[in-house]
Amino acid sequence: MDLDKPPAPQPPEGCLVVALRLPVRIVVLVLVVPVRLVWDALVAAGRFLHATVLRPLGRALLWICRALFVWPFVALWRWVLVPVGTALRWLGHVLVVAPLTWAYVHLLTPLGHALRWAARGVFTFLLAPVGRGLAWLARGIGALLAAVGLGLFTGAAWLVRYLLVVPARRLYVQVLSPAGRALLWLAEALVAGAGAVLYWTARVLFVLPALALWRWVLAPVGRVLAVVAREVADALGHAWRIAGHLSRVVGRALGTLFRWIFVEPARWVYRTVLTPVGHVVRDVVLRPAARAAREVGRVTRLTLAAARDTLRETRREVRRALFGEPGQGVAVDRREPPVRDPRTLGSSTTVLTKD
Repeated sequence: MDLDKPPAPQPPEGCLVVALRLPVRIVVLVLVVPVRLVWDALVAAGRFLHATVLRPLGRALLWICRALFVWPFVALWRWVLVPVGTALRWLGHVLVVAPLTWAYVHLLTPLGHALRWAARGVFTFLLAPVGRGLAWLARGIGALLAAVGLGLFTGAAWLVRYLLVVPARRLYVQVLSPAGRALLWLAEALVAGAGAVLYWTARVLFVLPALALWRWVLAPVGRVLAVVAREVADALGHAWRIAGHLSRVVGRALGTLFRWIFVEPARWVYRTVLTPVGHVVRDVVLRPAARAAREVGRVTRLTLAAARDTLRETRREVRRALFGEPGQGVAVDRREPPVRDPRTLGSSTTVLTKD
């Protein structure tokens, strides 16, 4: 593959194309620029609305839907339906499965074995001999009927052959086949003549006028319309791209203007006015107020502690005045185990040799 192959040369453009291109592009540019500006404005507004309104609203609606629908159903499933289902399954096993299993094992299985044994005995000693006899009788009757049927079929076949087949064959070969060939030749001749007449009539009345209309009217008009449509499409593409550049320039200009009119003054006011004022307010008002509040709190806590101590002393004095001094507790022996001497080589722990 030749990567450096030059592109195919474009065919030369006519004067009509060159004459139509510039006016069409100017008109389309004038019409498309406002549309592109409005489109870019709507796109920016949509992005801002999506980021500031729709996305938080969607999250809030999603949380509300979960709180109203998902979480209650999950709690209902987890804390109500699952325990109820477990209880019903246990109850069904106890009330239905276990009795049916017991009935199948201890009642139905022995009864089925007994019925199978009885059915086997009836089939072996009664139905099988009767069936063998009936089969032998049916074979004899079948052989007799087959012989009679074969004779009747042979006679009927001979009659049909010489009364129907042979005369019908001679009629087809000597009469119907020549007549059919003649009728077929006559029909082919009529169809060929009528087809030729219809062909030339349709060619003269429809095909030749349609061909002339296509060649001398529709094809030139179609070429002109194709050129106009191609130029309009190219003009729309160029105008849309130019309008995009213009929209970007206008947007940047508006952004810069908004920045210098609102953002920069607000930033300057914040840095040069509000920040020093805030520092002054913090150092002059807020911090002394906080220290005063802490001191007031500490004094209040000390006052409350002193009041609680005074109240406890007063209550103790009143109790002593009314009921007297509380009695002293008597020491109680805790009955601790005695301390034993350590064991040596001469000591013993048995009853007979214990010191």
